[in-house]
Amino acid sequence: METRMRTIGLIGGMSWESTVEYYRLINRGVRDRLGPLHSARLLLDSLDFSVIAACQREGDWEGAGTRLAESARRLEAGGADCILIGANTMHRVADAVEAATSLPLLHIVDATGDAIRAQGLDTVLLLGTAFTMEQAFFRDRMQRDHGVRCLVPETAGRAELHRLIYEELCAGQFRPQAREYLLELIAGGVGAGAQGAILGCTELGLLLGDADAGVPVFDTAALHAAAAVEFALG
Repeated sequence: METRMRTIGLIGGMSWESTVEYYRLINRGVRDRLGPLHSARLLLDSLDFSVIAACQREGDWEGAGTRLAESARRLEAGGADCILIGANTMHRVADAVEAATSLPLLHIVDATGDAIRAQGLDTVLLLGTAFTMEQAFFRDRMQRDHGVRCLVPETAGRAELHRLIYEELCAGQFRPQAREYLLELIAGGVGAGAQGAILGCTELGLLLGDADAGVPVFDTAALHAAAAVEFALG
């Protein structure tokens, strides 16, 4: 008898390095819940990140939102039952994506906020691209809907992390030196009062791996993927 399962619609390619991880985590989650031969019903619309990154650099968020909204409509037409944006920064245009279809958008901040509150924390360090750390879309939703305050590194730390993400992680380079730098940023955040750290870029979990940061670390890609599995099987 075929297991009843909803179809996940994933807007990916931003970057494809983390999209691969989404695919792995979602399928592993379904397998672990249902048994070794089960896999997820999933539609992927993989965008050319160079186009999206150009919109980011130019501040053309409306153009980026249009492209992601078109992607969501393609997924809906293909039979998806929900939409995931497989990137933290592109939740900057979540409203445009949500308005484009009748499908629920599983928001990465909500998946992360629920996990943070489940551990009883209310102040965390937010790490990600400069857009995610400096603009309000992530921090404001986290504070408003989950009661969690996000700290961010100092200016130089934000700039270097942004460079690492775009020049190394999105290009598939995961150097031990970059991992050590990430751990240094987390230690600095703890010194400033953070009780844990959000890996608010979907490539950062690939960089950190199983390294011990000394505090709870919330991998947004893994938490988002788990929320997708729960939706698909719930």
